[in-house]
Amino acid sequence: MIVKLVEREGNKAKITVEIEKELMEEGANKAYLEARKSIQLPGFRKGKAPRKLIESIYGAHVFYEDGLEKIFPQVYEFAVVGQEIKAVGRPSLTGMEVADDGVTTIVIETEVYPEVTLGQYKGLEVEKAEAVVTDAEVDAELDRMAKNVAGTETVERAAEMGDTANIDFEGFDAGVPFEGGKGENFDLVLGSGSFIPGFEDQVVGMTAGEEKDIDVSFPDNYHAKELAGKPVVFHVKLNKVTVQTIPAMDDEFAKDVSAFETLEELKADIRAKALEQKEKSIQGAFENAAVELAAANATVEIPEAMIEDALDRQMNNFAYQLQASGISMEQYASMMGGDLSTMRRAFRPGAEKQAKADVVLDAVVKAEALEITDEEVEAEYKNLSETYEMELDKVKAAVSVESIKEDLLTRKAVKLIADSAIAVAPKAAAEESAEEVVSEE
Repeated sequence: MIVKLVEREGNKAKITVEIEKELMEEGANKAYLEARKSIQLPGFRKGKAPRKLIESIYGAHVFYEDGLEKIFPQVYEFAVVGQEIKAVGRPSLTGMEVADDGVTTIVIETEVYPEVTLGQYKGLEVEKAEAVVTDAEVDAELDRMAKNVAGTETVERAAEMGDTANIDFEGFDAGVPFEGGKGENFDLVLGSGSFIPGFEDQVVGMTAGEEKDIDVSFPDNYHAKELAGKPVVFHVKLNKVTVQTIPAMDDEFAKDVSAFETLEELKADIRAKALEQKEKSIQGAFENAAVELAAANATVEIPEAMIEDALDRQMNNFAYQLQASGISMEQYASMMGGDLSTMRRAFRPGAEKQAKADVVLDAVVKAEALEITDEEVEAEYKNLSETYEMELDKVKAAVSVESIKEDLLTRKAVKLIADSAIAVAPKAAAEESAEEVVSEE
């Protein structure tokens, strides 16, 4: 093979390759052996027609195009990888000419890894909030802990918001029961928004043993399209009303829900843990903002294939998160009043930012000559082993050294940018502080 010409324009490369007759014949013969199974010519049983006879009828190079597919991995390795062209996405064949002597000239087009001109990425001014835990947040966590150990008590009064109403119900569309509209002994927390709008409001005021019809309409974007926007009637029977019995917030409560002896000790622990979590979250946001600013300062044109790859990753990650709630991407998209293509359009701006950030971080790694030691790789393997509770050998078999190094280099680049960044107060906080100074004067 001979690479006759390499043309690069922006993020695209065009490679012209000459393939010798012998290699093309190798591919063409493989294509013939595969195709002849379905070829039948007069005088020959199906699958037994000679190659030369087929070529005399359909053309001397009838098997060359399919033959090229058979040898394309070799051609790609030589013409693209061998020329140190860092291709992204799927290559395309845009030209193919076969000379009389069987020598074939092809043109391969592919998107390539972009060239980056870094702007300022050190000493960036980046907004960073102050980690503060309020008394209200501590109280909210105490309330959550109290509700986790709360008991229940049946009350003999009309149902109110916040109560749990145990109900039997059946839904009717134009007098006909519809699928999924029936339940018995269902515990409904009034005010939780678990049922369609208007349903829970009409349960309020009912007493145990009471039955009534509730008129409601399904939302226009309801996931079951046959019910979306429809007015329906639910026949409801209230079986009983229960309320939570929240324990008193005192030292005994602290002993029951924690290892602490006093309520004040428990509050201090809640505050410390919440502060640590906020600091981690704020630091993460600070690092992301610093990288985003460094990316904004860089000059680079991101290939479409890289954006689509980032978009696929984001969509897959979101689908995985939805699975934990038992919801598919299609269901979620329908609930939001759209479809998967709508979601891809919504995710695209974020994917574009992520793709650019990835490219810029890679450029920073090269500009700073960052490296990863064998000790760092081994430490990361041990960390993954502990995190996923897997044997070290199995982790090493599942995750390549190259991917470990790539991930660690990216982290080093992020740390370098963030460590050199100058933290400044968020604009809203700075303006608030300025207003306080003015009012004091």
